[in-house]
Amino acid sequence: MPPRPLVDHRIYTIRLRRMNEFIEVFDRMAMPILLQTLGHPLGFHTSQVGPLNQFVHLWAYQSLADYEERCRARDAHPDFARYLAASEHLIVAQETRLLRAVGLRSVPKHMQA
Repeated sequence: MPPRPLVDHRIYTIRLRRMNEFIEVFDRMAMPILLQTLGHPLGFHTSQVGPLNQFVHLWAYQSLADYEERCRARDAHPDFARYLAASEHLIVAQETRLLRAVGLRSVPKHMQA
């Protein structure tokens, strides 16, 4: 797979003691849609130190245009509104950061975007 130099770093802050419920709803309702529209993620994580109750997911894209096109497809999916309604009461805040890869000479080739 060719490198994808743009990463969507998404952070959801989840209501206290509701992480398991959120993960179940996300896995059951959002993941089928996201796999179909965004492709395969780089990973999913929860915070352990610093701000707590955060669910982080990472998605890679070829370009800003690729990101925008796939996000439009996700948002237009007929089942996405149902996921949003089912998860709304569990999410306190949401952040999205778009990160661009930086090439450093000292980084091994297999780690460079």
